[in-house]
Amino acid sequence: MGKVKEVEHFIHENFLLQNTFAQELYFDHAAKLPIIDYHNHLSPQRIAGNYQFRTITEAWLAEDHYKWRSMRASGVREKYITGDADDGEKFKKWSEVLPKLLRNPLFHWSQLELKRYFDIDDYLNPESADNIFYNTNEQLQLPSHNTLGLLHSMKVEVACTTDDPLDTLEYHQTHRKSGSSLLLLPAFRPDKAYAIEDPKSYFEYLQSLEHVSGIALNTFPDLLAALDNRIDYFHRNHCRLADHGLDFMPYAEGSSFDMEVIFKKLLNQAPLFEDEAA
Repeated sequence: MGKVKEVEHFIHENFLLQNTFAQELYFDHAAKLPIIDYHNHLSPQRIAGNYQFRTITEAWLAEDHYKWRSMRASGVREKYITGDADDGEKFKKWSEVLPKLLRNPLFHWSQLELKRYFDIDDYLNPESADNIFYNTNEQLQLPSHNTLGLLHSMKVEVACTTDDPLDTLEYHQTHRKSGSSLLLLPAFRPDKAYAIEDPKSYFEYLQSLEHVSGIALNTFPDLLAALDNRIDYFHRNHCRLADHGLDFMPYAEGSSFDMEVIFKKLLNQAPLFEDEAA
């Protein structure tokens, strides 16, 4: 009987490194470098508290809108995405979606993370989901797999979170005092400051902005002054980056509009016309 050829694992040392030049660049240079992460959606509270995840679902799916988007596009009910299904059920649904994402970065990222941080070679699919769920959950209870343990194993030196102008940045302050080698920095994300599609929610946001800035918002320049106030506060807390999530780039001839009239409509919680909103 001939010798059975051993099947090479999907994730191996030279994964995506298809020639000697790529291997030299990666192993001799890139692999040695730390990660300076300018943008992420990590929780400052969890980093400051060195949070220990209960399950892989909590670590992987609870706040990852990219995975959510893929699950929704695959027809998964919201119950299994952000709803009240238990962690095992949600993970099983993700295992059904992942095989459909071949050639999507989510597929490669997920398999790389399983291999590098949990030493799991198996494909994640409905057949392997239960074993992977229990295996990863056990490892997540180890000190090596708490929040800071994982970040250190990934060689992350700087992590810039995504923070609303209203944020107190208290957890960044707490972490800075902890003596951790990880530099945790805020990034200014003012999306809600121009989310005027829902007048009631926007008015409530303006009230909160007024409170934290100490500036009464009666005019459009007041709004700009309040945002300047928050930028100054973020700067004092070591923020040097801004991140704007724009669904589209609005354009309107500014000279033909009275910004005070438009802003007064917002203060009165009145909906705007499309050109006024732009």
